[in-house]
Amino acid sequence: MSSRIKREMPTPIRASIVFGLIYTFLVGVSSLESGIKVMGADTQEMLFSSVSNPLAGLFIGILGTVLVQSSSASTSIIVGLVGTGALGVADAVPMVMGANIGTTVTNTLVALAHIRQSDEFKRAFAAATVHDFFNLLSVCVLLPVELSTGFLSTLAEKISGQLVGSSGSEWKSPIKKWVKEPVGWLQDFGGAIGAEGNVLGTFLVVVGLFIILGALAYITKNMRRLVADRIEASLNKVLGTGAGLVAMILGLLITISVQSSSITTSIMIPLAAAGVVTLRNIYPVTLGANVGTTITALLAALAASRPEALTVAIVHSLFNLGGIFLLYPIPSVREIPIRAAEKLAKLAVERRLLAIAYVVIAFIIVPLLGVAILR
Repeated sequence: MSSRIKREMPTPIRASIVFGLIYTFLVGVSSLESGIKVMGADTQEMLFSSVSNPLAGLFIGILGTVLVQSSSASTSIIVGLVGTGALGVADAVPMVMGANIGTTVTNTLVALAHIRQSDEFKRAFAAATVHDFFNLLSVCVLLPVELSTGFLSTLAEKISGQLVGSSGSEWKSPIKKWVKEPVGWLQDFGGAIGAEGNVLGTFLVVVGLFIILGALAYITKNMRRLVADRIEASLNKVLGTGAGLVAMILGLLITISVQSSSITTSIMIPLAAAGVVTLRNIYPVTLGANVGTTITALLAALAASRPEALTVAIVHSLFNLGGIFLLYPIPSVREIPIRAAEKLAKLAVERRLLAIAYVVIAFIIVPLLGVAILR
C-alpha cells in the first residue's frame, strides 16, 4: 500500500522536487568547475592532454558516456570543463560527438533482453542499432567537416556571442550567482577537513561529479513518473500514422520531458519487439531524441563562467540538427542506417554471441584501443 501511495505523489510536489534537483545539478556543475580551477593549470594540462587528438576525444566521449549511461551527464561534465578553460572548444567538440555514439548503448542493451525469442530479438535489435548507425554516420560526415572548416564551432560561437558575449570574457551568469553559495560551503567543508590545493580541487571535482550524476538520475526518475502514463499511448498513436516529422517532434518533446534520450529510445524497443511499430516508424523518434537530449548541456552552460561553455552546448545541438538536415531528407542516405541495422539484426539472430560481441567491441574495446593508441 505504501509503495502505491509513493507512486501517486501529487504532481505539484513531484514537479517541485524536479526543480530542486535541477538546482542541485547546477550546483554540481559549478563545483566541478571550481575544483578544476583550484587544481591549477599544470594539473589541467596533465588531465586533458589526451584529448589533443580529435579521434582520441571522440573515443573518450564514447567511453565516458558508456560508463555513466547518459549522454546528458557526460556532455554536462564536458561543458563544465570547458567553463573552467581547462578544455578548449576544439577539443570538446569531438567529445560531445562521441557522447552521441556512446548513449546508444543503453537501448542496444535493452534489446538483448529479447535474445531468446528470435523474431522479437530481430525486431528489437534492429530498432536499437538503427540509432547506433545513424549517430555513427552523422559523426563520419560532420566530424571531418568540423575539423577541416570549423563550421559548427564557428556558427555556435556566433550564436553564443550574441547571447552572452565573446569568447575569452567572463560571463556574468545569473544562474551562477544562485549556485555560488553552496559551492562555497563545499570549499569551506573541504578546508575544514584539511584539504588544500590539488586535494581540495580533487574533492570539489569528485563531489561535483557525484552531484551531477545523482541529480540527473533522480531528475530522470521523477520526470518519467510525471509523464509515464502519457508516453506509451502517445508513441503508439503517433507512430501508427507513420509521420516522420511528427515522430521527430514527439521524440524531442518526450526526451526534454524525461531528460534522457536513453529512456525515449528504450521505451520503443519492447514496442518494436512486439511488432506494434515498425523500424521505419521508430527511426525518426530516435532523431528527435538526439536533439532533445542536448537541452541538458544547454542548462549546464548556464552555471558556467565562460561563453565557451555555451558554445560547446550549442555545437551539440547544431550537430544533432545538422545530422538530421543532411542525412534524413535524402531517401538513399536515410535508408543506410535502416539497412545496416536490419543486416546486423539478421546476423545477430543467427549467431547470438555476435550481438554481445558487437556491444563489447563497439562500445568498449574499440574506444579503449583508440584512446591508448592516439593519446
